[in-house]
Amino acid sequence: MNTRHFLTLLDLSPDELGALIVRAIELKAIQKKRDLYEPLKNRVLAMVFEKSSTRTRVSFETGMVQLGGYAMFLSPRDTQLGRGEPVEDTARVLSRMADIIMIRTFSHEKIELFAEYSRVPVINALTDMYHPCQLLADIQTFVEHRGSIRGKSVAWIGDGNNMCHSYINAARQFGFHLRIACPEGYDPNADLLAGASDYAEIIRNPREAASGADLIVTDVWASMGQEEEQANREKAFADYQVNATLMSEAATDALFMHCLPAHRGEEVTAEVIDGPQSVTWDEAENRLHAQKALLEFLLV
Repeated sequence: MNTRHFLTLLDLSPDELGALIVRAIELKAIQKKRDLYEPLKNRVLAMVFEKSSTRTRVSFETGMVQLGGYAMFLSPRDTQLGRGEPVEDTARVLSRMADIIMIRTFSHEKIELFAEYSRVPVINALTDMYHPCQLLADIQTFVEHRGSIRGKSVAWIGDGNNMCHSYINAARQFGFHLRIACPEGYDPNADLLAGASDYAEIIRNPREAASGADLIVTDVWASMGQEEEQANREKAFADYQVNATLMSEAATDALFMHCLPAHRGEEVTAEVIDGPQSVTWDEAENRLHAQKALLEFLLV
């Protein structure tokens, strides 16, 4: 049997993804009851970080412990990845020692190459192109609060970045309609968007994109590695802030999500992210439960 990887949402079928969300909710209930469930006893997750993150490390590390396994944190100082050793060689060696590998890096091509030479499952914990684990948490959160997302309307407000790309894939896989509001020059990948033309479209006006939406989502205007672009991005995205006025365009029971960290006063106001429509904190917690379901899926 071929090794399964999770580099994008397209690596799993819609049915598999749907089952994963159901299982994440079940695992969450098991954990809330403090029932002991350790299907990954003596299994090791190698966590390779070339790009730091609070939520990614804590959620994967906690998840492995709760499932009975062990998580090994590897910073850029702890591996030869990117320091002269070919990615292929690192993959060959690390996959002979760990049972599953999580990588958070910049280049998506690097994780694709790593997976090609890995004997064990590889999970994309974020690249410049995609952030699929976050989408599992987002869909789980929507399902918990509103039921199935199929046929719903989602508005993405902001940069056509890796989160936007994963929302495009999610629209295809989960069957919702995505309206992307971004300024010219900050569009998502054109080929990716074209492949999801039945599910996703660009609408420049953010209020128009938000009209009647069941879910409003945003992200920071300048991601890690884009700090030098901050001033220019603040100007470009000035009309793309998620605030009370924009939320009023959405459905009356619309939810708000943000993958965090958030810059209050920039892409979202404090009034919205801390308000009654925000499920951001449930969304953050669900990284733990969704990723536990993913680890179980790939290893058991």
